[in-house]
Amino acid sequence: MIKTNWYVITGGPSSGKTKTIDYLAFLGYFVVPEAARILIDNEMSRGRAIDEIRADEAEFQKRVLQMKIDVENRIEPDRPTFFERGIPDSIAYYQICGKDISPAQEASQKRKYRSVFLLDSLPFEQDYARAEDKETARRLDQLLYDSYIELDYKVLRVPVMPVDERAQFIVSRLK
Repeated sequence: MIKTNWYVITGGPSSGKTKTIDYLAFLGYFVVPEAARILIDNEMSRGRAIDEIRADEAEFQKRVLQMKIDVENRIEPDRPTFFERGIPDSIAYYQICGKDISPAQEASQKRKYRSVFLLDSLPFEQDYARAEDKETARRLDQLLYDSYIELDYKVLRVPVMPVDERAQFIVSRLK
């Protein structure tokens, strides 16, 4: 297992990950946006609708996992980097769609993140890319936590607060 200087910002849908990652980028940190959003945006730019993109959720999640693996393979392990969702997030998403989690578990054991920050949920809001409902978002929050704990991470919960304060909370806890 390769130890990295990477940090994960995770949480259930509608927890403020994107705004927090964007603010960390604004502060000058190197960030990697969420693979699922990039995949959805790319497919939508080709004229595909969200229902079409996510019609086969297991296949969609497989593509997301592969994107995360490809990105991690291109980033130097010692480069301080914030990821909006880490590879272990795929374990939780594979569980939600009833897919065998072993490929996500296997990929999760290649590298070790320095820290994992799990954002507490904000009031649930639907958006153009979100297929989950409020109950699934709540379930994902717990599955995400469990996925990282089972991989022997200490998960730091980030309470609900304004985005700049969340970013400062995270930065103040970097190792």
